[in-house]
Amino acid sequence: MNNLKNALIFLFALSPLIGMTQRADSTYLDSNLIQLSGVVINEEDLEPMPYTTIFDKTVRRGVIADYYGYFSTVVYPGDTLYFNYFGYKTSTFIVPDSLEDNRYSMIHMLHKDTLNLPEVVVYPWPSKEDFARAFIEMRPYDDALKRAQRELSGESLAFVAARLEGDASLAYGMTQQQNYNRVYTQNQLPANNLFNPYAWAKLVKDWKDGKLARK
Repeated sequence: MNNLKNALIFLFALSPLIGMTQRADSTYLDSNLIQLSGVVINEEDLEPMPYTTIFDKTVRRGVIADYYGYFSTVVYPGDTLYFNYFGYKTSTFIVPDSLEDNRYSMIHMLHKDTLNLPEVVVYPWPSKEDFARAFIEMRPYDDALKRAQRELSGESLAFVAARLEGDASLAYGMTQQQNYNRVYTQNQLPANNLFNPYAWAKLVKDWKDGKLARK
């Protein structure tokens, strides 16, 4: 009983010293805390990098920068920070252990992560045989002018006009054109409809309907 009593008295006497030691350790840790703030920018045009991830590897804790690339976190001297942004190289920063103030501001720059991919050549032919056939059948002298003349020929215009369905606006326009031609050629020879696409369309339609067949 006497030994137990002496041990309790000894622990009771040491309790204030233990409390003072814990408070001293807490004060020491708090005095080492650093408020680290800064802005993350890129190397091309020095624009801020929104929502960059800042991860403290030492204490396993991280923050995310805001839309303007600004961030603020609490660190200890010697902590290693990782700055990560998609499309840019992961950058590291070690908090200096020689700071005299508990606040530190910085501007951190990220570098573009450029990937050089091998060259890929895409051909419009699935095989060499198809390429050879297309090469033989191509028309190198069929320039843009000849293609335009062919597409604007009377036969081509008549074919396009025959495929178009008539509507009220086309009928009205045709009627107005006929009235205009009638007034314009009054007491004169009628206009030549050789290049009139509507006349060609009517001719093609009559031919398809069999109206031009001999009786």
